[in-house]
Amino acid sequence: MSGEVLTKLATGQSNIADEATLAALDYQPGSDLEKKLVRKADLLLIPTLWLMCVLCFMDRSNIGNANAAGMGKDLGLSDTNYSMLITVFFIAYCIWEIPSNVILARCPLPSLYLPGLMIVWGAIVCAMSTMETYGHVLVCRVFLAIIEAGFPPGVLYIMTTWYKKSEIGKRWCLFYTAICFSGAASGLISGAVISGLEGVNGRRGWRWLFLVEGIVTIAFAIFAMFILPDYPHTPSKRFSEEERRLAVARILHDRAETVHTKKLTAIQSVKAALADLRLYLFAGVFILQNGSTTVSYFIPTVLASMGYKGTAQQWMTVPIWATGVVFLLVFPYVSDRVGNRHWFVVLGLSTGLISAIICVSVHVDVVRYVFLCFYIAGLYMTYPLVLTWASETINQPAEKRAVVIAFVNSAGSLSSTYGGYIWPSSDAPEYKTGFITVSIFIGLALIIAIFLPLLARRVPKFTTKAERELELEVD
Repeated sequence: MSGEVLTKLATGQSNIADEATLAALDYQPGSDLEKKLVRKADLLLIPTLWLMCVLCFMDRSNIGNANAAGMGKDLGLSDTNYSMLITVFFIAYCIWEIPSNVILARCPLPSLYLPGLMIVWGAIVCAMSTMETYGHVLVCRVFLAIIEAGFPPGVLYIMTTWYKKSEIGKRWCLFYTAICFSGAASGLISGAVISGLEGVNGRRGWRWLFLVEGIVTIAFAIFAMFILPDYPHTPSKRFSEEERRLAVARILHDRAETVHTKKLTAIQSVKAALADLRLYLFAGVFILQNGSTTVSYFIPTVLASMGYKGTAQQWMTVPIWATGVVFLLVFPYVSDRVGNRHWFVVLGLSTGLISAIICVSVHVDVVRYVFLCFYIAGLYMTYPLVLTWASETINQPAEKRAVVIAFVNSAGSLSSTYGGYIWPSSDAPEYKTGFITVSIFIGLALIIAIFLPLLARRVPKFTTKAERELELEVD
């Protein structure tokens, strides 16, 4: 197949002859060229996206460290005000996730799109260092959410264009160790910046925190533009024509996909995804699971109720997130090896449920701290596995898959709009309301997850007219 065919595929101008040429390619798994291709993709994609994710989640969650360092007192924020800052972030976040992934699916240059988002949200974080009122914080959080919304689902979509199903699980979960690492790093960096720069040039430490993290984000985004590859079918100097041809062929072979002469439009993509009832099963699990992770925004506050103050309060978050990193490294790798997502999602949710019950039932701070570590680890281990499971189950057409990923992720994020209200400081030190509520959430998610494969086979397979036309084109 010639480079001209690849160019046609990238611009949506391919024809049946081009597809036949691509389908005729004799793909042989495990070749030396394929191993070299995967290593190169790993080198370019994984470290860059991982560091981008670390900065993304540090920038959205640093409000918790800033609040513990005096931001709330300085700006006169009440518990309700602070909870609203968490809520409004996820409302705006959910609104933009699907449109962003629809744009990304049709954009030939994700190497510019994702870092471009990063530059903008880094500038917003810098602006947060100048906030003087609750209204200022609220506006910044809204715009931060709108810009950040396209990043996590966009990363998973890009990975599905480069990696086979047997490869993507461990890489996606390795990517998501960045979330736990960001929690640990945020505690260390926040403690160092806030204590080290408190009062410098007459600025509070929490203001320096926003400024420093925003500048670092912008700098790395510019660097990422020169490292990230685009789609396999997009002409690139980073990969040879032979490598790109192999990259396209192996994904089509793995997912039994076909490159169509037409792509679903944005509206058709959304309609196709919403018509598939399996989407709502995955969204249900993710909503309940993600609503239970909102404790992550209150961990410094929970630790304060255990007697940790000042810098120690920030640093004691590190073991909690480090436990999450270990779970994310070990269990998804095993999941890839055995080719199963279902029971590992069940395992993670079970760990979270048992830990939540212990946290609400036991009043010994050391025990509660240990099981808070396992609580975070169990839930964050399921986070990428559910998204991977959904993308593998509803995997084509590609434009539909992009919407599915964004919809499930945004639906889960929407749960955080009310999750921020279940951890009021008045419930300290037990936080019974929060832990009882999340125990119910996780229990329901666990029931759906256990029976999801059976339910997914039983639900009617509705398809849209646009999807059926693509299927007829193949026939």
